[in-house]
Amino acid sequence: MIIVGLTGGIGSGKTTVAKEFKKLGIPIYIADDEAKKLMHKSKIIKRKLIQLFGSESYIDGELNRPFIANIIFNNKSYLDKMNAIIHPRVARHFEKWVLKQKSPYVIKEVAILFENGGDKACDYVITVTADMETRIQRLLNRDNTTKEKIQAIINNQLSDSEKIKKSHFVIKNTTLQSIKIQVEKIHKKLLNE
Repeated sequence: MIIVGLTGGIGSGKTTVAKEFKKLGIPIYIADDEAKKLMHKSKIIKRKLIQLFGSESYIDGELNRPFIANIIFNNKSYLDKMNAIIHPRVARHFEKWVLKQKSPYVIKEVAILFENGGDKACDYVITVTADMETRIQRLLNRDNTTKEKIQAIINNQLSDSEKIKKSHFVIKNTTLQSIKIQVEKIHKKLLNE
């Protein structure tokens, strides 16, 4: 099974690109979604996050996202510690998921693919890019957040130029039609592998 990593900075349009691959019948694994599920379901992860961040990290059994986000974006060492708890479990979950798929390849969408070394487990990597103004505006509209918080997230991610150097394919997110054309080209290349 060919494993294709799909990454890009926050607000670049990874989800839109993933949807286009899904329309072509390709199974998509969204690592952030699975990580969120595991943070709610896994007793081990809950216990370790409470040890790391304190009892306020969960309220009535639900992850206190704003509380944790405030800590990790002001202190990168906490982000690294949290990732060390969650990423190995997401990786194991992904391995089990792959075994159930019947497709020439699968896509694993991960925002911080290079930052957590996940690219080493991929046969190919696609990076999605969009201009910074568009990304910021998209996030302001989508996430009810501030430019400062967006900038803090962007600062914790590898730059587009670094991601592009390490990628096999790059999708420039300008219009939906342009994305469809780029996805179809990559799809054809991957089917020929």
